[in-house]
Amino acid sequence: MTTIQNPILTGFNPDPSICRAGEDYYIAVSTFEWFPGVGIYHSKDLKNWRLASRPLNRLSQLNMLGNPDSGGIWAPALSYRDDKFWLIYTDVKVVDGQWKDSHNYLVTCATIDGEWSEPIHLNSSGFDPSLFHDDDGKKYLVNMVWDHRVGHHNFYGIVMQEYSVSERKLIGKKEIIFKGTDMKLTEAPHLYKMNGYYYLLTAEGGTKYDHQATIARSNNLWGPYKVHPDNPLITSFPYPRNPLQKAGHASIVQTHTDEWFLVHLTGRPLPQEDKPLLDPRGYCPLGRETAIQRLEWKNDWPYVVGGNQPSVEIKGPDIEEVKWGKDFAEKDDFHSGKLDQHFQSLRIPLGEEIVSLKDNPGHLRLYGRESLTSKFTQAFIARRWQHFQFTAETKVAFNPETFQQAAGLVNYYNTQNWTALQITWNEEKGRILELTTCDNFTFDQPLKDNQIVVPENIEYVYLRVNANKTTYEYSYSFDGETWTKIPVKLESYKLSDDYIQGGGFFTGAFVGMQCQDTSGQKLHADFDYFVYKEEN
Repeated sequence: MTTIQNPILTGFNPDPSICRAGEDYYIAVSTFEWFPGVGIYHSKDLKNWRLASRPLNRLSQLNMLGNPDSGGIWAPALSYRDDKFWLIYTDVKVVDGQWKDSHNYLVTCATIDGEWSEPIHLNSSGFDPSLFHDDDGKKYLVNMVWDHRVGHHNFYGIVMQEYSVSERKLIGKKEIIFKGTDMKLTEAPHLYKMNGYYYLLTAEGGTKYDHQATIARSNNLWGPYKVHPDNPLITSFPYPRNPLQKAGHASIVQTHTDEWFLVHLTGRPLPQEDKPLLDPRGYCPLGRETAIQRLEWKNDWPYVVGGNQPSVEIKGPDIEEVKWGKDFAEKDDFHSGKLDQHFQSLRIPLGEEIVSLKDNPGHLRLYGRESLTSKFTQAFIARRWQHFQFTAETKVAFNPETFQQAAGLVNYYNTQNWTALQITWNEEKGRILELTTCDNFTFDQPLKDNQIVVPENIEYVYLRVNANKTTYEYSYSFDGETWTKIPVKLESYKLSDDYIQGGGFFTGAFVGMQCQDTSGQKLHADFDYFVYKEEN
């Protein structure tokens, strides 16, 4: 029996939905405004996981142009029935004010990594939809209902309605089957049928430090549902010293060896320093991650083995371990002709007129578009921070002719929170290196009085960032051997859900390559390679 270390999906991989197809296991996670939409991971043993698919990869399936920060794909639900995979997802268009305008869709595919179908619109009454396949062949959609009325709690309850496969739509009565507990904010419903009962698993308490998973059961699909006698099923709220915080938003799987496991959202706070804390438990720049716990049954109720708080280490299933090779190369030299699927863009796919691996073979060419504050078209390719300590590096050729053109290495949370070390231009010195910071939409350029000139004979500039838990620093080189550190320490906690505008956002820190040209000339930058490497 193997030992599993948590989290199993590091970095921004929230809202896990797990399913089994034979002896294969899959977890779908939220991607919010990052495109392609939804990440699906594959495992044979529940311990070793690899990114297998990003199913929503066409504009016809997902168009997030103009979507707000932390809008887009919320809480996908993945299931396997009738010899195919079913994926339910939400596209959230509005996040501020009294409304959460969200649209729920269904796509299917015979294989995880195949071409998924065109979406079927289901409803728009709320978010976190999930499809339940009953034993009699009928299917039912559950989702939370959003209540915008003044004086009402926004989380109205969990609604259920039958889905007709033949008619490709919801049919029959809509009924609220669960209003939740006193923790409120009842969301993320998943229905299961086990031991002669229907079990309704939900998330409550909000997706911050008071998060939890609540489970209830009924003899009747339509309820009433009785809450677990020792609820919550899992939480970190009473356990402030547990290294796995924010536990909640969970999903259950039964293995082919007849064992039971729970995957759940979690967050790992940075080591605390003397920072102005918005929450005394700290900040999680890696975003909300995915962990796994073993379940046991008592009186037809599931319990987390060891108690209802998450464990960093658990006993894995009675399955022989199957290890994958690394699914993201430490160094990508862009010779494969295909962009690695760990890279994503913001909101929309970027065609070859913006991102090309062909125009300068062996390079990623980005044609400059809008600024890092744009919610429309950015020429920006990035991947998640997955470690507290890492190095990211690139080599870029760029010849700007105006201060409106810039290209380089970016660490990014959202349009209002990022830092960038870029090649740009000014009237007196020509090409320069510029550090720009955006902190809750407050801008600074710390090198403006000590600008770094790029020599005229230099074609490529090497750019690097080193993250060391609580801080990260940029450096540069003109020959790839001698490096100069930028004398500015940047704080990792400022790229976390917990810092940004009081914690109302849901993604995580990214690092990547960007080219902008707000003059409209679409000047290109050529990136020769990209390195992402964990450091000890």
